[in-house]
Amino acid sequence: MNSKLILGLAKSLLLARWRQTLVAAVGVTFSIAMFITLLSFMNGLNDLLDGLILNRTPHVRLYNEVKPSENQPVNMSSEYKASYNFIKSVKSGISRKELYNSGPIMQAVRADNRVVGVAPKLTAQVFFNEGTIDITGVINGIDVEEESRLFNFQDYVTAGSAIDAKNVSNSIILGKGLADILVADIGDVVQVTTAQGERFSLKVVGYFQSGIQEIDKVQSYASIGTTQKLLGQPANYITDIQVKLRDLAMAPAVAKEYAQLFGADAEDIQTANAQFETGSNIRTLISYAVGVTLLIVAGFGIFNILNMMIYEKMDSIAILKATGFSGRDVNRIFLVIALSIGFFGGFLGLLIGFGFSLIIDNIPFNTAALPTIKTYPINYSPVFYFIGGFFSLITTYFAGYFPARKASKVDPVEIIRGK
Repeated sequence: MNSKLILGLAKSLLLARWRQTLVAAVGVTFSIAMFITLLSFMNGLNDLLDGLILNRTPHVRLYNEVKPSENQPVNMSSEYKASYNFIKSVKSGISRKELYNSGPIMQAVRADNRVVGVAPKLTAQVFFNEGTIDITGVINGIDVEEESRLFNFQDYVTAGSAIDAKNVSNSIILGKGLADILVADIGDVVQVTTAQGERFSLKVVGYFQSGIQEIDKVQSYASIGTTQKLLGQPANYITDIQVKLRDLAMAPAVAKEYAQLFGADAEDIQTANAQFETGSNIRTLISYAVGVTLLIVAGFGIFNILNMMIYEKMDSIAILKATGFSGRDVNRIFLVIALSIGFFGGFLGLLIGFGFSLIIDNIPFNTAALPTIKTYPINYSPVFYFIGGFFSLITTYFAGYFPARKASKVDPVEIIRGK
């Protein structure tokens, strides 16, 4: 049968039942709009939450882990094999946390085409002296410029300037929680005592805020030179080499390669932050599940409306078949009706979903814990819109398939006789 005629008949049936058609289209529109809004928001929120932690985490970290030697003296004597051993101390297999040949290692890593950049680091355990009270803390010695370029360090400095840690000698950027405990303002001088008993005066040039209170009460930052001076170590003393890769997915393989190549311990970002990746995957799965459920519910609505339409139009269907329309033609008419509802309702839903996303995107996601981070938890990935449009057509197709199949099998003789 002529396609133009079939389209015309489908249009007539749609307009004849325009209220029911409108209800079905609104159902599809609402489902798609919520699907797009939910996925855009949840995935944007995943990016936001993961980014707050992962932005400060190297893709690969090279270091020397202090661990016990595999061959302890008690295990080397055969006469003690069957007896109980009382351990007084465990002998370390590595006596120094320093990375040997850190300079050549960083030079070799920088030459790797898979690497975006390298940032050295070392840590110093200290006591912040507040009157007669000593507060335990950690000073991270960093290359401020590389740390800012690779790991957005400057975004977490909520007061002062990150570069002052490099430009001002004997300076420190205090964790905001620690600064509150010490009642230390920018420009003040704080006293620190190292594990070796040496006492130093450091000028506060900024506050650092990670958003995790327990970290901000302990962690502080200084230049590598200042931290080496605190530890009484030479200029080549480095305990960590932080590597940022072009492709995050390559981190596990690169970590294993570097561990073998440089004879150091290596930790990849996936291993260090497995819990965040798991949480993101679960939130994304929930978003898709809720979105698809909305579409299926809308599909049932279309199914019911088309069933009612067929029931009420039995006489019209019988006349069509009696005048030469085949069952296949009738099937096509009702599938066109279903797909039309899916197409126009889905298209409008995509537009409304985009509009809702824009509204959410214009609401700043600011927190007191991270006043410098101006983020908006919306992800405008075209994949979401493609999935939404595809599912709207698939759902409405199957919603219309069974009623259309029922209509195609109508026997015009029985309908006319019954009438």
